[in-house]
Parts: sequence; C-alpha cells; structure tokens
Amino acid sequence: MADKKNYYETMFLISQAAAADFGAAVEHIRGLFARIDAEVVALSKWDERRLAFEIKKQRRGIYILSYFACDPTKVAELERACNLSDQVLRFMCVKADHLTLEEMQTSDDQQGLADEAKLREQQAAESAKRTSSAKSRTEQEEEEAAKAAAEAAKTAAAEPQADAEEAPKAEEAAPAEA
Repeated sequence: MADKKNYYETMFLISQAAAADFGAAVEHIRGLFARIDAEVVALSKWDERRLAFEIKKQRRGIYILSYFACDPTKVAELERACNLSDQVLRFMCVKADHLTLEEMQTSDDQQGLADEAKLREQQAAESAKRTSSAKSRTEQEEEEAAKAAAEAAKTAAAEPQADAEEAPKAEEAAPAEA
C-alpha cells in the first residue's frame, strides 16, 4: 500500500509580506512537498486578491494552485507543515479524482512562477535604488541649503560692520557742511 499514490489539488494562500520575496515563497511550497516526498504535477499562481477579512493582520494575499501525487498517509504531514508555516496563511487540500493527469498538467505554470519571481526581484532592486538615489538627492539638497545658509550668515555678519564703518563717516561729513 505504500506504493499507492493519489493525486491531490491544493490551494495555498500566501501572505503579501511573504510574497515580497516571491521566489522564496514558491521555494517554501516546493519544500513542503519535498518533505512528504510528493511529486509536483503542476504549480501555478492563481490570483492576487484583497481578502474579505484580515488573516494574521494581512489584507491581501496570493493564491497558488498546485497538483501533486503522494502517498495518502503523507497528506496529514503536509497539513501539519502548512499549519506551522508563517508564510502560508491558509490552505485547502482535496483529492483530485475529478481531474485527469492531462488536465492537471495543463494548469502547470512553473516557468511563469520563476519569471514572476525574477520580475518582482528586479522591481524590488529598482525600488531600493530609487529610494537610495532619492536619499542622496535629499542629502545633496540639504548640503546645498546648509552652504547657502552659511554664506547668508557670513554676508549678514559682514553688513553690520560695514554699516558701523559708514555711520562715523556720515557724522564727520555732517559737521563739515554746517
């Protein structure tokens, strides 16, 4: 009986925070399957949605649909691992008797998951780059403002001395005219 494998359909709900590193989230799901020696038939991103209610303080989540084959006794181990996982908010695992192997394989989009992980990684790098360049621009602006303020202070300090020197000259000129 240990040789018998059934096909299962599982929907994972991944938190938006975990999806920030989408590649790691997908690898985490593959790791869950590896723990139970499951053969992954198909793995694809189903959708990214706003949740009807908060789950673990998350308002958005990414649904990942998977089809796999494994020993029926190992499904309980998968459920336990999903319940203990911080990245998986919710999951649902059902026996996939209603689908043929070919139908399961048509929903496979593992390459699409890899492409999206790379895209999200690039976007995060660009965002970090923009943030650091914005900080450097802000720092430059602050330095320029500080220099301008220092020059203004020097100019303001020099003007009272010039006024003080001109005042006695004006007083000397006034008696001479009288």
